[in-house]
Amino acid sequence: MAETVAPTVAEPAQPGSTRRERTGWYFYDWANSAFQTTVITVFLGPFLTTVTKLAAGCELGADSCDGYVHPLGIRVSPGSYYPYLVSLSVLLTVFVLPVIGAVADRSMHKKRLLGVAAFIGAGATIAFAFVTGERYLLGGALFLIANIAFGAAIVVYNSFLPQLGGPDDRDSISSRGWAVGYLGGGLLLALNLVAVSMLSEEGNPQRTLDLARWSIVSAGVWWAAFTLLPLRWLREHPTAEALHAGGGNVLTDGFRQLGRTLREIRAYPLTLFFLLAFLVFNDGIQTVITLASQYGTEELRLEQSTLIVTILLVQFLAFGGALALGALARRIGAWKTVLLSLVLWTAVIVAAFRLPAEAPLPFMILGGCIGLVLGGSQALSRSLFSQLIPAGKEGEYYGFYEISDKGTSWLGPLAFGLVFQLTASYRVGLVSLLIFFVVGFALLAAVPMRRAIVAAGNTPPRVL
Repeated sequence: MAETVAPTVAEPAQPGSTRRERTGWYFYDWANSAFQTTVITVFLGPFLTTVTKLAAGCELGADSCDGYVHPLGIRVSPGSYYPYLVSLSVLLTVFVLPVIGAVADRSMHKKRLLGVAAFIGAGATIAFAFVTGERYLLGGALFLIANIAFGAAIVVYNSFLPQLGGPDDRDSISSRGWAVGYLGGGLLLALNLVAVSMLSEEGNPQRTLDLARWSIVSAGVWWAAFTLLPLRWLREHPTAEALHAGGGNVLTDGFRQLGRTLREIRAYPLTLFFLLAFLVFNDGIQTVITLASQYGTEELRLEQSTLIVTILLVQFLAFGGALALGALARRIGAWKTVLLSLVLWTAVIVAAFRLPAEAPLPFMILGGCIGLVLGGSQALSRSLFSQLIPAGKEGEYYGFYEISDKGTSWLGPLAFGLVFQLTASYRVGLVSLLIFFVVGFALLAAVPMRRAIVAAGNTPPRVL
């Protein structure tokens, strides 16, 4: 991989884009993926639900709970508390992330902004050490802070990508970052699962709850510690907007700039069309990830140990999958590779529909297939979008991109839930997700990528 990239007419040079700087960028994915895997995917939902049940007067370890909690005077079932928090965090990120992106574009210290967001998120995660007894409100507040900070840091982190390499390098850079993230997140999750398995005591639910809490805390420590590497190795690449802003108030200027961008974004209809395609097919991807465990337990009647092994398998195979699809993108282009990945996702849905019940091995094999296609489809979508962003607007546009990633993931679960309610079949509900991949494929295939990149003022890569 070339160490420096010659500047083009449309894009600023990347004079500091060295191997060390790119490695620093990769390591932020390593750092923050611990939050996504250990906290969001595995431990937080069950942990916070249990704490909420205690606050509702239920006994620890009880199978059922008829009590309620009343945050802000609203009557809430303990089982609904965490999903409501997720919905609230999604709503808040819709407003926060574009503003963070606009501020990043106008800041001379974007690396510092990354550090602030990351340490706020990591600090809130570490503070789960104090979520003991019936402190469900503290747990909910800390989750909101951590999840919003996580998204804000990702927006700033993604905005470095166009400045780390030219059009022909970004697919491999993005794929390597995603691969390193899956490896780091999977490693910490494996360590935590081993600790929980070795230290748990049968018939002692309090011990299990404590182990889950300290697993969450470990993700915050991991996130904070490894964030120090990108903060040390990344370099500032001020945009023209930042240089022009000078010493003005970055926050108020960021709000004004965001307003201008919302008015001007209509001048880039092909970029918006790509975002629409990403919104649709990524919603399908996120729904499969979210509902896989429920499908495995409720429809296929699999043991929890099978689900845990499959989660780890997905994490580590996604490392290789991201690199493999990144290598394929160098040969046939990122656009064609993402389209191919959507075909593979469609095959995954069809195969999942045909899985036999109470058969762990086929489920684990399918999980491995998901891992191989998961990282690459996400990494290459990120690098493709970097080609469609007008120079100097990276943060703002990645703010909209992250909304498409997080702010619309209710569509797939809604479709799944409605179909299940009508048919009482998880299998038919799963098949309903095919629409997201089929429509997403059609929309993405309709984007004239080379023309869209030129329209954004950028130079297309040699292979698309």
